[in-house]
Amino acid sequence: METAKYKRVVLKLSGESLAGDQGFGINPKVVESIASQIKIVREHGIDVAAVVGGGNIWRGLAGSAKGMERATADYMGMLATVMNSLALQDALEKMGVDSRVQSAIEMRQVAEPYIRRRAIRHMEKGRVVIFAAGTGNPYFSTDTTAALRAAEIEADVILMAKKNTDGIYDSDPNHNPNAKKFDTLEYIEILQRGLAVMDSTATSLCMDNNIPLVVFNVDDYTNIVRAALGENIGTTVGGKSS
Repeated sequence: METAKYKRVVLKLSGESLAGDQGFGINPKVVESIASQIKIVREHGIDVAAVVGGGNIWRGLAGSAKGMERATADYMGMLATVMNSLALQDALEKMGVDSRVQSAIEMRQVAEPYIRRRAIRHMEKGRVVIFAAGTGNPYFSTDTTAALRAAEIEADVILMAKKNTDGIYDSDPNHNPNAKKFDTLEYIEILQRGLAVMDSTATSLCMDNNIPLVVFNVDDYTNIVRAALGENIGTTVGGKSS
C-alpha cells in the first residue's frame, strides 16, 4: 500500500459535485461513488474531514441578486449544505465508514454541534467528520469554511474537488482554448491575478495560515484518493514547503 503524504486532510466538495450530470439536487449514485473514495482514503490511515457546499440546492448569492436579503439567502444556503452532509454521511455509513456530521448551526436532532476538540477526537478514532452549515455566519462561503476548519483541526492540506476543470488556469479554459494551466502557484498570485479559484476571504485565510491547497478534477472520482496520497495532480497552491 502506498505511503500517504498527508496525515489529515480537509476535502472540499462543491454542492454541484453531488448532483452529477443532472446539475441540481442530490444524485445518490454520485454520492456513493464519492463515499467509496473517501473510504479508500481512510483505509490508508489518513484522517478525513469533509466540507460540503450547497450550490446544487440553493446559492445565497444568487438569491440576494434576485432581491432577497443576503443574510437570509445565505442561511438558506447553509441549510442546503446540511442536506448534502446528511446524504454523504448516509452513503459512508452504508459502506461501514463511521462518520459524524457537525453543524455550525445547532440542530441537535440532526447533527452534532461543531466542537473543535470533539471533531479532532472523532478523527483520532478513525471517523470521518463532515462539517455542515458553513461557518454558521452569512457572508462567508463554504470555501472559507474549509480554510477555517483546516486551520482549526491542523489539517495538512485542503483538497478542493472541482467539476469540469482539472486545476487552476490563467483564464477560463471553457472559453479560452489557449488557457494555460498552472502546476504550482502561490496564494498571493491568485489574489493579484484575480483567479476565480475561491473567494478572496478563503484565499487570504489559507495564505496567512500556510495551508496548502490542491485543486483537482472530481469528474473522475479516483482523483480523490490520488490527491490524498499526494500524487501530482491538478494544481498545488502555497503551503509550508513554498
